Amino acid sequence: MKDMLKLVIAGLIILVLGVGAAFLITNIDFSVPTTSDKTAQSSASGQPSQTPSQYVDYYDGVITATAGQKVLFFYAPWCPQCRALETSIKAGTIPSGVTIIKTDYDSMQGLRQKYGVTIQTTLVKVNDDGDLVEKYVAYDEPTLQSVIDNLL
Repeated sequence: MKDMLKLVIAGLIILVLGVGAAFLITNIDFSVPTTSDKTAQSSASGQPSQTPSQYVDYYDGVITATAGQKVLFFYAPWCPQCRALETSIKAGTIPSGVTIIKTDYDSMQGLRQKYGVTIQTTLVKVNDDGDLVEKYVAYDEPTLQSVIDNLL
């Protein structure tokens, strides 16, 4: 009887571990970093008339390498509001000349401290030098439209 109980407990542990692993695997974002292709119409010279809108992943130097308005989006993959806001950003139209930079909330602790970010779904508008211009937390209304209305 004890051996049967041990087998049942071992089976339950294996089941729980398997379900947990499956959950983690299905919630990992394997997508390739995206850049919205929402470029303004070209002028007669063939050059874009305005800076294109973009949604890009954070990397060292992205702020200085990016023209136009820059907004850091502090994103956590485990946050439902972050996932909702990202879906809205990808489905919507980012205003021309604006780049939203997806910044990992968990690993970018130095940036969180620099900008006083204490909650995921925080968006930080920065200038060309990377200095804070304005902040907005989209936690209660995680949509691109709320970001446009409250920050841009």
